[in-house]
Amino acid sequence: MDSKTIEEGRQTAIISYLTIIGLVIAFSMNMDSKNKFANMHIRQSLGLNILFYSIAIFIGYFNSWMISGPFYVFFVVLWAFGFVNAMQRDYTPVPLVGDYFQEWFKSI
Repeated sequence: MDSKTIEEGRQTAIISYLTIIGLVIAFSMNMDSKNKFANMHIRQSLGLNILFYSIAIFIGYFNSWMISGPFYVFFVVLWAFGFVNAMQRDYTPVPLVGDYFQEWFKSI
């Protein structure tokens, strides 16, 4: 991927990691240009959000920080990895689940 494509999509990629509202804004910003760098990070952010909320429903039933603490740490690390990659113009998916997100959301 060339540096021009990355620079054009960098702002959208960064915005996609800023909560669900940022994801929706980034998705709408990228509707016309279809930047590949931004698309990759939008898919990563969408996957992280869906996975977080779907697992959080079950984790919320446990009333213990021994269970929910590592869950939150795990997702903060994944989110930070994706956010830093977007800031550093890196095209690497998040560890463990990023490749699945690229496959599952390839229509986006």
